[in-house]
Amino acid sequence: MTFPRLVKIRASWDTLRTSYWFVPTIMSVASVALWVASYTVDVQLGEDATRRLGWIYRGGPDGAREVLAVVSASMITIAGVTFSITIVALTLASQQFGPFLLRNFMRDKGNQIVLGTFISTFIFCLLTLRMIRGIDRETFVPHVSVSMGVLLAMFSLGVLIYFIHHVSALIQASNIISVVGRDLVEAIDRLFPDRLGREEPDEPAQWKVAEDLKAACEEIRSPVFGYVKALDNDLLMKVAKENDVVVRLFKRPGDFVGEDDVIARVWPKNSEIQEVHDAVNDAFVLDNQRTATQDVGFVISQIVEIAVRSLSPGINDPFTAIICIDYLGQGLRRMAGRSIPSPFRRDDEGRLRIIAETETFSELADTALNQIRHYGRSSAAVLSRMLDVITDIAPHVRREEDRQALLRHAERVLEVSRAGLEEKDARWGIRKAYILARASLIADADNPSRISGKLLPPGSTQGEPRG
Repeated sequence: MTFPRLVKIRASWDTLRTSYWFVPTIMSVASVALWVASYTVDVQLGEDATRRLGWIYRGGPDGAREVLAVVSASMITIAGVTFSITIVALTLASQQFGPFLLRNFMRDKGNQIVLGTFISTFIFCLLTLRMIRGIDRETFVPHVSVSMGVLLAMFSLGVLIYFIHHVSALIQASNIISVVGRDLVEAIDRLFPDRLGREEPDEPAQWKVAEDLKAACEEIRSPVFGYVKALDNDLLMKVAKENDVVVRLFKRPGDFVGEDDVIARVWPKNSEIQEVHDAVNDAFVLDNQRTATQDVGFVISQIVEIAVRSLSPGINDPFTAIICIDYLGQGLRRMAGRSIPSPFRRDDEGRLRIIAETETFSELADTALNQIRHYGRSSAAVLSRMLDVITDIAPHVRREEDRQALLRHAERVLEVSRAGLEEKDARWGIRKAYILARASLIADADNPSRISGKLLPPGSTQGEPRG
């Protein structure tokens, strides 16, 4: 079994990697260690020995101080400028792509390493500057350390050039969408199926058991509020098995939990209910915002936000929306081929222990397509691409309910095109794309005749769509 606190460790790691202090702090500590190593070499070899090395700085204490002072002052200045440019980039990204994307910018390792490089070089030069002794004491110049400081300064200049290019590339819409799209695929691979005990098929009888648990059960309420960042599934299974209870969860990652909200019910009541109460609350990791730790819907919402903003009247950029639709389609295609975890979870002995809230393909498809369809109803290119994506997803669908969900979305696209598109040719193009999408969804290898006679809604003809 996974270590019970591993979920909280992962959640904390997600917080650390989206901060601007963690990587620079590690690099600063590394610069101190590098300084200790170089200074030790200086002390062990002695000044006369280090002077004989051809690539080593050979100047006196005044020259060494001047060199290191210039480098350290330049590094702290460049670090400030770099931070200012980063803040400007974050502001522009928030305005153009939405606040959901700020975490992705802050998580970018390139920016963190750049900032850490300048700060580390500054710290190294400052420490070396302190160890130079002039005429008032015995003269000592750490030639190896001074030379290392100069090398770090030259390396920092290369990092500055990289930073300028990196920020310019980072704020491009296609690159941002690509990064989030890959995050979506990674989240799907990681979470579906996300096993919580043994999977159990969905049956009406089991849902009846879940309803019966309302009687003689104990409600567990949350003492705090926030978004569910993660659920410690192993801890829930462990405490349910140890106390011989069934836990019915009412919240899942991505949901908002209000103070004193019911987050679970426990059946039956027993003398150890307080222990179960504390463990269930401990299993819910809350944060002040949604994250992608266990929430696929959040990653989808990030891409949708970019698409919706690009379709606003002030921007009116359907090409960016089309890129978003392509990556959402890739995520839904991958999702269609995955097993959806059952809400009913049993322990190793086959006893029902947990009834969870699970995320379905239909819900994720609604999150991905509803808003884009609404705001893109006047763009033939956007609506046509949505239908093309549904056509591409169709061969990968394994569940009938998922097929019906996609068919429902295809029909809605057709409906909004009638009201949103003024040109007859544009409406007819959407009709043809709809016919292809519907044909792909209703095609059945065992019964290909299902395609014929069902391509058009009742009352419509092969010609111009109604309305």
